[in-house]
Amino acid sequence: MEQQFGLARQILVTGLVPIIEPEVDIRSPRKAEVEDQLKAAILAQLDKLGDDQSVILKVTLPERADFYREFVDHPRVIRVLALSGGYTRAQATTLLARNHGVIASFSRALTEGLSTAQSPAQFNAVLDEAINAIATASRT
Repeated sequence: MEQQFGLARQILVTGLVPIIEPEVDIRSPRKAEVEDQLKAAILAQLDKLGDDQSVILKVTLPERADFYREFVDHPRVIRVLALSGGYTRAQATTLLARNHGVIASFSRALTEGLSTAQSPAQFNAVLDEAINAIATASRT
């Protein structure tokens, strides 16, 4: 986190908003423990930012509901986005809905089920379904 926030500080001095993107392996048998360590490290770095400095956090969906709520409410955090991180769309939207104030930044989960072999109507229907499911989960 020191390295990522070090780069973030370089970005902040240019007047831009950095996106901090620490990712946790969803298959790790110690995922919840790693998330605890990551959260503590991020909070320590957020506390070092100046009053006029803010970041966007892009995190892996956590094991526990509302685990990153403290980030959602933090004055130095503009927005908390969630990576689908290899979860299926159904898994990712279920986990996202349990994390109030966090919005989706899904790519794999968004494109799940899309194929160049589909007709335009089929493609659009699958994409519309994905967008609706992800948007609904983001609004909780």
